[in-house]
Amino acid sequence: MSKTKIIVVVGPTASGKTALGIHLAQKFNGEVVSGDSMQIYKDMNIATAKPTEEEMQGVKHHLIGFVNPEDEYSVASFCSDAKRVVEEIVSRNKTPILVGGTGLYIDSFINNTCFFDDANSKEVREKLYRELNEYGIEKLYNELLLVDSEAAKKIHPNNEVRVIRALEIYRITGKNLTEQNKCSHETESPYEPLYIGISYKDRERLYERINKRVDLMCDAGLLDETREFYKKHPSQTAVNAIGYKELKPYLDGEKSLEECLTHLKQSTRRYAKRQLTWFNRNEKINWVYPDLYNDVNELFIETDILAEKFLKGE
Repeated sequence: MSKTKIIVVVGPTASGKTALGIHLAQKFNGEVVSGDSMQIYKDMNIATAKPTEEEMQGVKHHLIGFVNPEDEYSVASFCSDAKRVVEEIVSRNKTPILVGGTGLYIDSFINNTCFFDDANSKEVREKLYRELNEYGIEKLYNELLLVDSEAAKKIHPNNEVRVIRALEIYRITGKNLTEQNKCSHETESPYEPLYIGISYKDRERLYERINKRVDLMCDAGLLDETREFYKKHPSQTAVNAIGYKELKPYLDGEKSLEECLTHLKQSTRRYAKRQLTWFNRNEKINWVYPDLYNDVNELFIETDILAEKFLKGE
């Protein structure tokens, strides 16, 4: 069975993924599928660096701004949605181009990782948290040792979230986390990816771009967006979003704006490091570095060659 060819553009935040993805879509009759775990949410525009209509340059984008911030959305949800969207793109004889920095989402989709049906997760999870409050984490961890000693050894006894998640999977499926992980990679992927990674050889150049992006976000109205978001969506999503949680102390009158912006830049740089750590484990990525070229057009020529050979099957 022939596999679906997908061009996958990855890299750290502020590296230039959006521009490269749009260029490749224009060059190879493509549509962009976002692989970003925060751009999926409505209202979170500036903080998540969603491309504007002007930046999209007429290229159709998918999986951006379609989930309510209060709603639960998982990597399994993403894989299901991305599968549907990619099938639609291919049916139009267009090239799917997956662009993003959330490595777990992208790799889980491309590798066709299977996830258990968690329709009953909320009820089971709430019961586990009641047990946690009544009996403490030690009792739950001992239960995990009995049903899945291999997973338990990899989880710190005080890590309540991971202990509960492992028990949740076992109680719903009858399979422990170790068995679930083995099963999740047994199905062959229907996708053939070309990974193109974009980053900077000189890490300081990337950090300069991150700092500048934060300043531009502020100029574009990030503070007002943060204020309005907390009014409309006082949810866990907002707490997790880089850009909102760092500015909240300013909105609460606890810190100066300068302090909060410095913290935001630092948090974003740390996030970029984590992204690079994730992607550097993937030996299939063809890395390109803008700071090694005279201009972006030279970089585009190299990525065009990679994509053209890939799509022709060379």
